[in-house]
Amino acid sequence: MQVQPLAGAIGAEITGIDLARGVSAEEIAEIRQVWLQHGVIFFRDQDLPPGPFLAFARHFGDVVEYPFIKGIDGFPEIIPVLKQEHERHNFGGIWHSDTAYLERPPMATMLIAREVPPVGGDTLFASGYAAYEALTDGMKAMLAPLRAVNSSAKADVSKTREDRVKDSATAEAKKVYEATHPVVRTHPETGRRALYVNTGHTARFEGMTEEESAPLLDFLFRHQVRPEFTCRFSWRPGSIAFWDNRCALHNPVNDYHGYRRLLHRVTLAGDLPA
Repeated sequence: MQVQPLAGAIGAEITGIDLARGVSAEEIAEIRQVWLQHGVIFFRDQDLPPGPFLAFARHFGDVVEYPFIKGIDGFPEIIPVLKQEHERHNFGGIWHSDTAYLERPPMATMLIAREVPPVGGDTLFASGYAAYEALTDGMKAMLAPLRAVNSSAKADVSKTREDRVKDSATAEAKKVYEATHPVVRTHPETGRRALYVNTGHTARFEGMTEEESAPLLDFLFRHQVRPEFTCRFSWRPGSIAFWDNRCALHNPVNDYHGYRRLLHRVTLAGDLPA
């Protein structure tokens, strides 16, 4: 098993391993350490149908269902991340951390590519660690006591799931979820601090209005996705991305109109941010 970093702040590709043959406990432990170090890891050319894909994800945590979209046939925990040829919005097409509006947001997300466009459809990732560490001491001190209110009803991110809600909504699809989390989150495994706000879900600071919160949030949203904090991944069928939702953001690029793109997603249960 070899590890090749993709960028300075985040991301690494793991080669020399065939997940379909099964993985040992030692290999899982090694993969987890690479994942914790790099924030998101990638595999190529993996032949994993839904059952084995789900089984591989379960080596790293408990699988939970996404609240808005139904899973695929026979596997309610696996949701389709789909954009049809005629659709204009891609699923989750904005910088965000997955479901930060839940009281216990997921620890991680894993995607496997099934169908990809001939060009485009890459996904960007950004390091919350790098974003926090690059802040001045004065900004860190100001952010330390702040908590942010995250909502599933923010207009921009709601738009990115409208097509799937139309054709595969769950009974919970109309429910609004809201949760308050620390603006600076301490990772429970690494002990590192990460900036934990995102433009997709974070609406305001606790105890402030949206208008009062906007100037500082706008700065943080721009700051956390500076190019030097990011990496970019180009998909092929059988590619897997596995990211740590506690310290990484992602943004699927919507640059492939007229083509179909399908990935399968599994979400792993998380803890209470602190």
